[in-house]
Amino acid sequence: NLHANGASFFFICLYSHIGRGLYYGSYMYKETWNIGVILFLLVMMTAFVGYVLPWGQMSFWGATVITNLLSAVPYIGDNLVQWIWGGFSVDNATLTRFFAFHFLLPFAVVAATILHALFLHETGSNNPIGLNSDSDKIPFHPYFSYKDLLGFITLLTLLASLALFSPNLLGDPENFTPAN
Repeated sequence: NLHANGASFFFICLYSHIGRGLYYGSYMYKETWNIGVILFLLVMMTAFVGYVLPWGQMSFWGATVITNLLSAVPYIGDNLVQWIWGGFSVDNATLTRFFAFHFLLPFAVVAATILHALFLHETGSNNPIGLNSDSDKIPFHPYFSYKDLLGFITLLTLLASLALFSPNLLGDPENFTPAN
């Protein structure tokens, strides 16, 4: 419950981060932006293989529908789908494989995050007016730290409230219907 709702909150934070990058023109920093796009795709892959994991009826349906999109790939589509499924239909082995990917992909996400921060450190970040602000730099550490701390506390309070008072608001309770 906390894991699934936390993932929804995480995506809200990601979308606002991407929106901020678009608004302030951060796409001009090619390396930082491109590794950010790769990072976003990795996070989406991790979320997909995690979404189908409750081992309920909807897990089999979701895995079947989404992975069937690969059948549109010319020539190799059908073979690709059967390779991902591990047979001719989604089964326990498919979900076990997805669980392994859901465990392993966050390590690739961490590596891409480090690269993203490394490229950001190389170019510097953008400011709202787009001017070079090197001459105006002062030790602002406590203010930024308190701002970030307040944001984390607010986010965790909202997440805890959601998880405790309305746990199925951002999810689908049908995910837990036993498979037949």
